[in-house]
Amino acid sequence: MNRIAIIDDSVINLTLLAALIGTLGDCEALPFDESPTGLAWCSENLPDLIVVDYMMPQMDGIEFITRLRAVAGREDVPILMITANDNRDVLYEALQMGATDFLTKPVDRIEFSARVHNMLSLGASRRKLANRAAWLAEEVTKATMAVHAREQELLFRMSRAAEFRDPETGAHIQRMSHYSRLIAGALGLSTDDQQLILRAAPMHDVGKIGISDHILLKPAALTAEEFAVMRTHAELGFELLKGSESTVLQSAASIAISHHEKYDGGGYPFGLAGDAIPLFGRIVAIADVFDALTSERPYKKAWPIEQAASYMRVGSGGHFDPLCVEALMSCWNDILGIHAQYRDCDLPRICTANARVA
Repeated sequence: MNRIAIIDDSVINLTLLAALIGTLGDCEALPFDESPTGLAWCSENLPDLIVVDYMMPQMDGIEFITRLRAVAGREDVPILMITANDNRDVLYEALQMGATDFLTKPVDRIEFSARVHNMLSLGASRRKLANRAAWLAEEVTKATMAVHAREQELLFRMSRAAEFRDPETGAHIQRMSHYSRLIAGALGLSTDDQQLILRAAPMHDVGKIGISDHILLKPAALTAEEFAVMRTHAELGFELLKGSESTVLQSAASIAISHHEKYDGGGYPFGLAGDAIPLFGRIVAIADVFDALTSERPYKKAWPIEQAASYMRVGSGGHFDPLCVEALMSCWNDILGIHAQYRDCDLPRICTANARVA
């Protein structure tokens, strides 16, 4: 049933127009003899068509249209203005203010019926298009979410492939990525950036895939030459991840090559210092080291939480960005929650002496 609001201060005109609307079928006439009352109803309800007179006390037709068009969701409601004024300037102003069409008095029954029918059809077509657009937008959102889910699964599996060659666990990936998100949030980064680092951080050590077993799994201390090879995992990870159109992989590439840099310039591979180190790299450096300290490994016991926190504070301004350290401490309760939530269930059996905090 199409609802047609009629706004006219003349009871005779309201009766006539309502009768004409009644002959159309599947239409309900809603008459208002005061324009403010009609405006209030049309603002709170969504009519399929509005028929409004031009000459009215309190608020004329043009002012009615102007105010209605300012109401959210009423920008496209078809409006038919009826006027006895044949002044072209009035008609032009009505159209400029948002009238869809107009008729002059006396109203011709056949013309009125045709105009109303056409405007209702126009409104129905607009609604179909809007519904179609909304449906398409929803489908695109679903497809995008599915792509992101598959992408994240692939990233996690690639990360696990690297971790399987190192005495760390999948829980480490979960913890350090969630720590990274918390630190990013405490630094004031946007929700999108927080989600981005959550998804990209697990790839920080993917370059270890390219390190030979005799170095990566060596049970004794590395020689200087072997440690130099071990350090190349940062560049190998970057080479593996760079050049993608995916913002996640772009961020992961940046993290891979920068998370072993130190704030004082003593890190690798480039010896970057301060803000020259990408922010995501500075964040992940803290999350990665903190989790390594507080996690049990085949070659070491887990540090107590407070001892690890003290280590981070001592490293502030040296190994770590001071602002990132402050951010870590500012969300300490949430950090403890993540540490408790993602537990190491099974540690890899391979024991090495080389996967320590760098």
